[in-house]
Amino acid sequence: MGSIDAEVLGSEKKSNPGKATILALGKAFPHQLVMQEYLVDGYFKTTKCDDPELKQKLTRLCKTTMVKTRYVVMSEEILKKYPELAIEGGSTVTQRLDICNDAVTEMAVEASRACIKNWGRSISEITHLVYVSSSEARLPGGDLYLAKGLGLSPDTHRVLLYFVGCSGGVAGLRVAKDIAENNPGSRVLLATSETTIIGFKPPSVDRPYDLVGVALFGDGAGAMIIGSDPDPVCEKPLFELHTAIQNFLPDTEKTIDGRLTEQGINFKLARELPQIIEDNVENFCKKLIGKAGLAHKNYNQMFWAVHPGGPAILNRMEKRLNLSPEKLSPSRRALMDYGNASSNSIVYVLEYMLEESKKVRNMNEEENEWGLILAFGPGVTFEGIIAINLDV
Repeated sequence: MGSIDAEVLGSEKKSNPGKATILALGKAFPHQLVMQEYLVDGYFKTTKCDDPELKQKLTRLCKTTMVKTRYVVMSEEILKKYPELAIEGGSTVTQRLDICNDAVTEMAVEASRACIKNWGRSISEITHLVYVSSSEARLPGGDLYLAKGLGLSPDTHRVLLYFVGCSGGVAGLRVAKDIAENNPGSRVLLATSETTIIGFKPPSVDRPYDLVGVALFGDGAGAMIIGSDPDPVCEKPLFELHTAIQNFLPDTEKTIDGRLTEQGINFKLARELPQIIEDNVENFCKKLIGKAGLAHKNYNQMFWAVHPGGPAILNRMEKRLNLSPEKLSPSRRALMDYGNASSNSIVYVLEYMLEESKKVRNMNEEENEWGLILAFGPGVTFEGIIAINLDV
């Protein structure tokens, strides 16, 4: 492999004028912590299922996901109030949305407040809101309820991204970047919030693919503040968002398939998804790097903040791009600690990436200032951003 053009990269730690930067991160979780080692027994007890083959299959899946802990909204109290959620075939979409709509707003408010606190400026200085979720459906949307919960100005400009799936966090970041760069002086709050209650179901031999979600997905919320031309007195930029692109792969719309039904959302993830991502990720990265105007790349001289869709996706991507094992460490840590939290996950990955970057700096090792922020979602859609780590 070649190397990135040194003249293009430079060695500055300041953001470029007019370019969007991430100024703060925040996260929040529901109170229920699930240890993966206890998940299987708890899930089958809760749903009153005694199928030994399904239980064995879920046990195997739990051992292969790399997930150790997750946070979930679902609780004994919810199931006592809504026992029909654990019964096969009932019409429960109304109950699910009642729970989800409140839960995602509560988590989004908490994550946003944490983010604003880390930012250090007044909430009144937020000019735009981008809200992302695939776990609710209502009119007006969750963006309005989040704005109300935070006490944002009625003049705040809002954008709502619903049902974007796992690529939602990076899609929202791309939209926030465009807003920040086209509205000088603006400060954009990006919030994501997800819960698996919308798709919670008892195990069924007719839906073996449901068990993948049971073993892999988690709940939570994430938030970022994005703006250009940071104030050096009171703002400390973490990343510059240099270039962003989105691509979808034609004729792959059934690979990640979700349908809102009377029983909630039914998800199907095709077995070939990891292979599809492996087959297309390098061309996408080449296109993204080329769009940024960079010379031929050495992937191992860049940082990688990748949505942790699952161990198979991360392993195949690592192999295809010939990445050294530590490059996807932040993604694997996020997967291990929080599961695949859909649109939220990229916030958790970026936090771990900054943490590991500081460790490298303390060890006086060479740091990777330039890198890629990537996610994959329904479509199949690839989202990517070339970024610069300014927190070095």
